[in-house]
Amino acid sequence: MSRSARSRDKGGPRPGKYPVRFGTAELLADADRANAWLVSVDGVAQSYVDLDDPTNLEFDYVRRLGDVVDCLREGPLDALHVGGAGCTLPRYVAATRPGSRQLVFDADGPMIELVREQLDLRSVARLKVRIEGGREGVASRYDASADLVVVDAFERASFAGGLATVEFVSDVARVLRGDGVVLANVTDGPGLAFVRRFLATVGEVFPHVLLLADPGVLRGRRFGNVVVAASREPLPVDVLTRKAASSPYPARCVAGDELRKLRGKALPVWDADPVASPVPPEDVLRVF
Repeated sequence: MSRSARSRDKGGPRPGKYPVRFGTAELLADADRANAWLVSVDGVAQSYVDLDDPTNLEFDYVRRLGDVVDCLREGPLDALHVGGAGCTLPRYVAATRPGSRQLVFDADGPMIELVREQLDLRSVARLKVRIEGGREGVASRYDASADLVVVDAFERASFAGGLATVEFVSDVARVLRGDGVVLANVTDGPGLAFVRRFLATVGEVFPHVLLLADPGVLRGRRFGNVVVAASREPLPVDVLTRKAASSPYPARCVAGDELRKLRGKALPVWDADPVASPVPPEDVLRVF
């Protein structure tokens, strides 16, 4: 019997449903991989965690986040993550950038406790998790203390409130070092109205912005994930374009004039006039 199979039989992760702050979480075993697990909340997929291979990024948008991380400067990173759930990307950073110091802010205490107990979160080197909202967490950090800030926080399948405003993005910029990068995962549907506003918001703070997304999402054919990266320094557009095109789930990298055209006349979002993120259709992002 493999170590993974034994872990399921003797105190390892236990499939089932668990109450969490924002609904009911379910832990599902992957039938094709011995020690890989899907975490969902109210039927909406949240995280995929491969305990044997943290570099296995099953979700296409997480692979795009990982591609950007791979393009950052060599060596360990100081990273902040707004939103954790299964902590797939922090596990990836710990595996691919040994010695990295990482801090996760997540408002869902029961979810984090579930992941700690069932998905071996305590074993991830130099990773700390605080049960705290993203805005409060980022506000508590020192100036120029992070190389990477990842914003991937959802509440009941919608982008968490307060994380798509100029004020929050400006605070992220304060925390980032000069060549630091902010990565955000947002979702949108036909028309990309929220994405356009988000691009305007990020562009108000950072001079260099790009996005990565499935061509069908960009054409407005379906609801899906869009990864946005921004920095004070130029981003590796050419490298990411090649990575996205050759991915098992091909994507497009949009930057420069093409990104400005996509943004159009969309206006930034401010705290005084917030914009709600779209709610996905019932048949999107669901596990079953």
